[in-house]
Amino acid sequence: MRRRVDPSPELLRLASAQGGVLALSQAADLGLGRHSVARLLDQGHWSRICAGIVWTHPLRTGDELPWLAKAWSGLIVGGSGSRLGPHSSGFLYGLIAEPELPDIFIGSPTASVRAGGPWVLRREQPGARSARAVGEPPRLTVDAAVIDLCNEACAGDVVGLLTKAVQRQLTSSDRLLDELGTRARHRHRRLVRDILSDVDEGSESPLELSYLREVERPHGLPSGRRQASRLGLSHLSDVGYDLWSLLVELDGRGGHIEEGRFRDRRRDNAFALRDFLTLRFGWHDVTDNPCVIAWQVAMVLTARGWTGSFRRCPRCRALADSDFVAMCS
Repeated sequence: MRRRVDPSPELLRLASAQGGVLALSQAADLGLGRHSVARLLDQGHWSRICAGIVWTHPLRTGDELPWLAKAWSGLIVGGSGSRLGPHSSGFLYGLIAEPELPDIFIGSPTASVRAGGPWVLRREQPGARSARAVGEPPRLTVDAAVIDLCNEACAGDVVGLLTKAVQRQLTSSDRLLDELGTRARHRHRRLVRDILSDVDEGSESPLELSYLREVERPHGLPSGRRQASRLGLSHLSDVGYDLWSLLVELDGRGGHIEEGRFRDRRRDNAFALRDFLTLRFGWHDVTDNPCVIAWQVAMVLTARGWTGSFRRCPRCRALADSDFVAMCS
């Protein structure tokens, strides 16, 4: 009769550090043989993920294996040098809200990898990306994850990914450009460069970038000063045309709570006492009616002494003069 062997504290600590996942080889190295593992599985204390990989918790019918356990099991299967791919890394960095199956980069293109399991395995050429990030589970650096995600995303999502990464101070425009330079191919290379240049000008959100790219530039408006304080007030304005005492505030929220409305009114009033006018626009205004917004800003700037001229963009020029005037009225 075999002597009963239970998992050691060291083994349980290793499992905890790996999302509850263990390779049978790891268990054996720490004194827990295959017969003891089989007993734990048969008694329902542990659960089998795939051949050679177990989860050190019970998994009842209908239960879903946690995402972290799926990720760690894929990394173990992938072997030394494996790391999470762009989608999973992006999720851990908070750039993606809901990941699907963990995507795992296999470090060695010649490694023998078992098929099957709750993950997507992708082979990676050595040196194709910067070294893995510090921390567990092994993952791409934030710069590599962002650039890879941008390569797979539609153009609209590229704006959100880049601004979110920089705004949250996960990385910088320079670091992302350096990472982009390591890629022989990238489907959005020019767009990424343009957006990062705009981010360096101070635009911190997709809505601010849309205002810059769809409202201000195409219509010949002067360049505003972004995310800056002025007149001794602590508030950072989204866009300020200081020479003409005009501020533009952009609100990407679906709606204001009462506290937010009061705070905005208080800020607007403080600037009004200093002869600054504030115009406020939301997502619908900027994305659906950029020409109207540009015309309104131009009219206020002209009334306050701007000597430049409003320029109709290709979208505006497609309209008859009477239709454009009616749209802006």
